[in-house]
Amino acid sequence: MIIYIIIINSKRRFYMDSTMLTLEQLCSMFDHTNLKPYADADAFRQLCREASDNHFAMVAINPAPVHFCKSLLQDSCVHVGAAIAFPLGQTTIRSKAQETLAAIEDGADEIDYVINIGELKSGNTEYIRAEMETIVKICREHAVLSKVILETCYLTEDEIVTVSSIARDICPDYIKTSTGFGPEGATVKNVRLMKQTVGDRVKVKAAGGIRSWDACRAMIEAGAERIGTSSSLKIIAEFLADRQAGVSAQ
Repeated sequence: MIIYIIIINSKRRFYMDSTMLTLEQLCSMFDHTNLKPYADADAFRQLCREASDNHFAMVAINPAPVHFCKSLLQDSCVHVGAAIAFPLGQTTIRSKAQETLAAIEDGADEIDYVINIGELKSGNTEYIRAEMETIVKICREHAVLSKVILETCYLTEDEIVTVSSIARDICPDYIKTSTGFGPEGATVKNVRLMKQTVGDRVKVKAAGGIRSWDACRAMIEAGAERIGTSSSLKIIAEFLADRQAGVSAQ
């Protein structure tokens, strides 16, 4: 996959050329997701089987089934990711740290935590910084990837830039748009804004409402390097159909 950095009005714009994307590269971008409260053992078996068969990056789940999914994926390169303080983010830093450590002990390879949106809305950026430093430090100490969920549907552009700027300093592995539980998921505008703010220091994950190849492609071209979705298989089918249509048209 080719990443272009274009200079426009002294600002760096990141653009990924999706026309060069291979099926293998696309699959490696998917965080295959099941965060439903009623998901049972069979649902997790299916999730892990699909992720393993297609060589997805990760299964995105709540903390409770982490150990179970880790056992299912023990012979696979697919990571197990735990959603922390999900989906509201309204737990203390101490609680988030404890939940993160417990998930890692159960086998989590990646942590996606939700920021305390209320503290951000109150202008308490030092709290957001301390929270991020705490979770990222724990993840680094255990060689686990960290992702910071902004829940952009509740934020102004200035607030998105504020959190993204803090992330640019602290360097989690990813900043992420959404939980998928809010009134709006990822948008191209917000993905682009986040990527322009963090530059090449932090990657961006788009999640929430991405259910088609067209939507997925738009997020990738805006700068997303991970895609959180429960529609991975549908997107792959549409991607392959799109590529076949392109070949047939030549």
